[in-house]
Amino acid sequence: MKVRAAVLERMGAAPPYADSRPLAIRTVELTPPGPGEVLIRVGAAGLCHSDLSVINGDRPRPMPMALGHEAAGVVEEVGAHVHDLQRGDHVVVVFVPSCGHCAPCAEGRPALCEPGAAANSAGTLLSGARRLSDHGAPLNHHLGCSVFAEYATVSRRSLVKIDPDVPLDEAALFGCAVLTGVGAVVNTAQVRVGASVAVVGLGGVGLAALIGARAAGARHIVAVDLSEDKLAQARALGATHTVNAGSDDAKAQIRDITSGGADYVFEFAGAIRALSLAYDATRRGGMTVTAGLPTSTASFALPAVSLVAEERTLKGSYIGTCVPSRDIPRFIDLYKQGRLPVDKLLTHRLKLDDINEAFDLLHAGRAIRQVVVFD
Repeated sequence: MKVRAAVLERMGAAPPYADSRPLAIRTVELTPPGPGEVLIRVGAAGLCHSDLSVINGDRPRPMPMALGHEAAGVVEEVGAHVHDLQRGDHVVVVFVPSCGHCAPCAEGRPALCEPGAAANSAGTLLSGARRLSDHGAPLNHHLGCSVFAEYATVSRRSLVKIDPDVPLDEAALFGCAVLTGVGAVVNTAQVRVGASVAVVGLGGVGLAALIGARAAGARHIVAVDLSEDKLAQARALGATHTVNAGSDDAKAQIRDITSGGADYVFEFAGAIRALSLAYDATRRGGMTVTAGLPTSTASFALPAVSLVAEERTLKGSYIGTCVPSRDIPRFIDLYKQGRLPVDKLLTHRLKLDDINEAFDLLHAGRAIRQVVVFD
C-alpha cells in the first residue's frame, strides 16, 4: 500500500528546520505484515528528542530512514502467528521490541532485549525485514516503528494493547515519555513515599518523571531547568520547588531545599553539565538516575571515592526499566484515576506537513510534547 511518511535522507541538517527541511513528506510503499507482525493505522505520533538526535546526527542511524517512535494507533491487519490482536484493537507502540527469549528478556528486563537492540541499530524490524521502500529502494525503520506515517508495519513485540476509550493523541505519550519518565521513578529508582526528589531537565520525559514522583508520594519535588516557562509548567504539575539550572548557586539551592541533597536526583537533559549537577545535588547514600542520551563521545568524570565513602549510586535507566506489557496498562489506569495527568504534557497537535517547524519548537525548548495527529 502507499502511505505518506516523514523520511530523513541524511543527518546533520542545521536549524531552523523550517528552512533546511530535513524531513521530506513522501508517498512510500508499505508492504503487509509478515509472520509475527501487525499493520496499524497510526492515530497520533509524538515528537521526542530521540528523533531530533537522529536528525542532527547525535545518534547516528542508517539512512534513509522513516522517522518516529512514539505512537498509538489501531490494528488494521495481523500477520501469521499473531493470535492475541485483531482488527480494531487500540495499541501503543514501544520502541524496543522484546524477543522474550534472550538473557535480558528471560530476566524480566525487556528494555535490554539483545535482538531488539540489534534490529534497532540495523534499521529493521525484529524479524530483520524492512517493510518500507521508496521507488523500489528500501527505507530503514526508526527503532522498529517509523510512525511519522499514516500506517506502519511493526513487530507484534512492539505493541501493547490498551483500552479503546483512551484518546490516541494522549495514549501515544505512554510509549516513550511516560514509560521513560515515570518508569525511571517507580522502577529504576523505586522512590519511597516521603522521599526527596529533584528532576533536572523538564522536557516531556522530565515532566513525566515529575508527575510520577508526585504519584509515588515524594515529599519534596525540586524541578530544575534553564527555562522559566518550563519551571512554571513544573509548578503547575506539582513541583514543590523550582531552581533555574543557570543560577551560579543551583547546586546549593537544591541541597538547601532538601537539607543536604535529594534522596533521588533524575537527569533527563542529555548533557554532561546537567548530569554533573544532578550528581552533585544528590545526598550521601542517595541515588542519581540518568535517562538522558548525550552524544556517544561524551564522558562523565566523578570523584570515585564518593561512591564508597558516601555509599552513592549512579544508575542508567532505559525505557524506565519497564516491562511495557505490564507497566503501560498500570500507568494508563493511574492516568484515568487522575493520578498521572499525562494529558497536561501535551502542548501541541499538528499535521504531518508541519513536522519540520515542530522540530524547531522542540529544538528551541518551546514545547513539552507535540503530537502529529492523523485523520
